[in-house]
Amino acid sequence: MSDQGFPAAEIDTSKPHPARMYDFYLGGKDHYEIDRAAASHVVSVFPGIKTCAQVNRLFMHRATRWLAAEAGIRQFLDIGTGIPTEPNLHQIAQGVAPDAKIVYADNDPIVLTHARALLRSTAEGRTAYIHADVREPESILTAAELHATLDMSRPVALSLNALLHFVPDEFKPYDLVAALVDALPSGSYLVISHCTPDFAPETWEKVIDVYRSGGIFAQVRSAGEIARFFDGLELLEPGVEVPHRWKPDADQLLTDVTDAEVSLYVGVARKR
Repeated sequence: MSDQGFPAAEIDTSKPHPARMYDFYLGGKDHYEIDRAAASHVVSVFPGIKTCAQVNRLFMHRATRWLAAEAGIRQFLDIGTGIPTEPNLHQIAQGVAPDAKIVYADNDPIVLTHARALLRSTAEGRTAYIHADVREPESILTAAELHATLDMSRPVALSLNALLHFVPDEFKPYDLVAALVDALPSGSYLVISHCTPDFAPETWEKVIDVYRSGGIFAQVRSAGEIARFFDGLELLEPGVEVPHRWKPDADQLLTDVTDAEVSLYVGVARKR
């Protein structure tokens, strides 16, 4: 039994889970045969999925580093954390600002079993983990771990990386994001990465079919639909963009990556 009260032995290995499939795309080892089978099926219809995952990961690194170094953010709330893959968000943030504080949240019990890896903070900073679902934002916003770690009267960077394409419209994702952003003070930031069918619609129909056939809710969105998540916020340049063109580092120009291969849009916005 974990500190969160969830029996780790109850991990469901009878059907694939998106966090474990993502681990497969990144070359990790924390997945099961059912996840490998589903992820391999995705690879067969969309060979670029591994590049997509890797480029998304690099975007998370750059966005976190920019928020800590350029925007002066010292508090991060990462929802849909996924299985720990180093460097984790807290390692990036605390590499810039050792006093940064990070709260992770995810609903996958396998992430819970790896939570200790997410809690290795610098001495000056702090990290915490919440076992919760973005579809129930109050379970995150009222969590004791959140308020013991972050000062919710000060700016927070809300990270929703590769998460919202697993929240179809029936779950009212725009309302969920608005509820989370509304709970943050002025000067906070929203970071989103989201798969899109814009560059290869037929391919993404097949990808979504694989996820849905495995019992996984999924819905990709156009650039305009993704931009709606930032309504009312100050969207940073270059706006809603493919990740390899969002403030690329000199060593991460990714000039050989095509938009269709990545099929992701990202964006960062500030709450006024």
